[in-house]
Amino acid sequence: MAAIYVSDKGQVTLPADIRKKLGIIPKSKMEIEVRDNEVVLKPVRSIMDVKGIFRGLKMGNAEDWEKIRQKTEKAIAGEVAHEDVR
Repeated sequence: MAAIYVSDKGQVTLPADIRKKLGIIPKSKMEIEVRDNEVVLKPVRSIMDVKGIFRGLKMGNAEDWEKIRQKTEKAIAGEVAHEDVR
């Protein structure tokens, strides 16, 4: 578990290894939730996260259709579930 500090402005910096593991890049949208005495941060995925997945098919090296379908459905579900957050 990594220790982080809260700045005077209430900001925290996520360690680089955690950002990399979760695919968090600058301007990434995050969801925050308070559970009992914990703060939970989750990256919010966008439909744009699946852009370009069909390009591989054209080039002959795409993932199988089931994986593409699952990724697309997951991204769309995330967008729908978080519409009220925007």
